[in-house]
Amino acid sequence: MNWLKLFSIGLLFSYSSHSLAEKNYIVPSMVTIPAGIFTMGSNIGEPTKVPHFPEYIVKVDTFQLSQYEVTIKEFRKFVEATNYEASSECWTRKTGTRHVEFLPGSWKSPQNAPSDFHPVMCIGQKDAKAYITWLSHKTGTKYRLPSEAEWEYAARAGSKEDYFFGGDEKNLCEYANVFDESGARAFERDIGLDWTGVDCNDHAEYTSIVGVYQPNAFGLFDMIGNVGEYVEDCEHANYNGAPSDGSAWVTECGRQQFFFGMIRFDKKIIHRGGNYSSNGAWSRLFVRGHAGESNPSSLGEGFRLAQDIEEDTSILSAHRESTYIFLKELYRAQQQFRESLENSSK
Repeated sequence: MNWLKLFSIGLLFSYSSHSLAEKNYIVPSMVTIPAGIFTMGSNIGEPTKVPHFPEYIVKVDTFQLSQYEVTIKEFRKFVEATNYEASSECWTRKTGTRHVEFLPGSWKSPQNAPSDFHPVMCIGQKDAKAYITWLSHKTGTKYRLPSEAEWEYAARAGSKEDYFFGGDEKNLCEYANVFDESGARAFERDIGLDWTGVDCNDHAEYTSIVGVYQPNAFGLFDMIGNVGEYVEDCEHANYNGAPSDGSAWVTECGRQQFFFGMIRFDKKIIHRGGNYSSNGAWSRLFVRGHAGESNPSSLGEGFRLAQDIEEDTSILSAHRESTYIFLKELYRAQQQFRESLENSSK
């Protein structure tokens, strides 16, 4: 067990459960990411749907990133407090094919929300930003989506390899919920797709409870797999002209694409990190995904929160009780997951 988890558990149990009254919002556990310089993208990885070249040097200032992806429990509090109406349909895999279709279903449908502690998905970037605006107002501090450069810098945590733990995809299941042996069995059973997964077993067929795999060197969980994470940036044809100061690239959005023999200018936003259906190649840290701004999907897109460094920490300290309650409940859910694995192996 790493020092960060030991520290978190110590904090949790130093507070009496009788003194903590659950609020109608949850302040996320944030990790401070130190400033630094890194090489973003890749010139040698094989082409993917969204170009990840050319490599370029980026300087990133200190910021904070949430330790976990935003969960069902957190998003539900927002919806209940505001009566927010998210989409009642989302993109879903079409049985027996490699195609997807827009079907009834939402972020709270049982198949998309197995527990309060799974990451929220079947939402768009627009929904994520609505949540962020609400939480910022409730807490008096400004949250936001990370820039794409901040995301990759934080995910790498100093690594120059394909993954933050090294270059061998067979180790992915220790650190991430990806398309593995469990996922391959589930896809064949439920969708009729015979896809080959990574040669390991993360014991999650689809999404998993957040934080059950090993974190990266910054103490961030699920930076690879589980759900892809929306960032602030929009899509461009490549990295030529991208900001080198770590800020989000939100101007001159879009790229030309061929559509039924015609050229169209298509505007999309970026998500990073792969998801539960990503194989080893698509889980590499430089790989990018894209989606529409209001394009909910059960294929695996969610988000986590970023924040500039706060000078006045007294603002957030007044809201910390909600964090302690949430982390205590999350830890119990993680323990139950691990115990279920132990029992199934007996």
